[in-house]
Amino acid sequence: MITFKSDRDIAQMRIAGKLVADILNLMRDMVKPGIDTLTLDEAAENLVKQSGGKPAFKGYKVPWAPVPFPGTICASINEEIVHGIPSRTRILEEGDIISIDTGASINGFFGDACCTFPVGKISEERQRLLDLTLASLHAGVAAVKGGVTLGDIGHAVEKVVTPAGYGLVRDYAGHGIGRHMHEAPQVPNFGKPGSGITVKPRMTFCIEPMVMTGAEEVVTRPDGWTVVTKDGSDAAHFEFSLLVTEDGAEILTPWE
Repeated sequence: MITFKSDRDIAQMRIAGKLVADILNLMRDMVKPGIDTLTLDEAAENLVKQSGGKPAFKGYKVPWAPVPFPGTICASINEEIVHGIPSRTRILEEGDIISIDTGASINGFFGDACCTFPVGKISEERQRLLDLTLASLHAGVAAVKGGVTLGDIGHAVEKVVTPAGYGLVRDYAGHGIGRHMHEAPQVPNFGKPGSGITVKPRMTFCIEPMVMTGAEEVVTRPDGWTVVTKDGSDAAHFEFSLLVTEDGAEILTPWE
């Protein structure tokens, strides 16, 4: 069931969203060659706890994974698309790209966002991937206003990605957010204009395009969590939590 947020709900979601944005801004400052992803995760968790919140991802369970997710962040490097597990042995190298997805709850409401960061100096090809994926997110956000459909939003993302010759992850989608990290509706990164449910003010959801330089097929590693491109091509992932307003969208996780 889709929930419409009250003024009080929205105020609390702004607080949760600001915390998530603060985490990603901290990650941006920390990402550099030589750092391991568990160190990033520990810093993120410390910030959440110091702010009076709770990590949204840590302990999250899904039926297909053998263990609950162990981290505060998902740390996905290069060909890893999403749900990469932080580890002391995963050390960032010059030229890598890392997608850091994170969520937090505070006062009973959630925020969720992701950003892909360059590690030192990256190749022109990887920079193009990051630029295009971020542009597709902004296209999706720009399409949001009361009266459009989810198909309109997905189409806005897709028409940035596919004409450029990049692959679009279709097995994962954005989602509603509020008192739960994952709520209705699903928000695909593709669609036909005018299709799907109509978006209305006071809805809150995430748009999160995941884009690949290669083919669109993905696989999950044996850990049950880490999703990678099947052909080993690079992937990028950007995400905002949004509030639908009468004439557009308010970004609740303003990490930029």
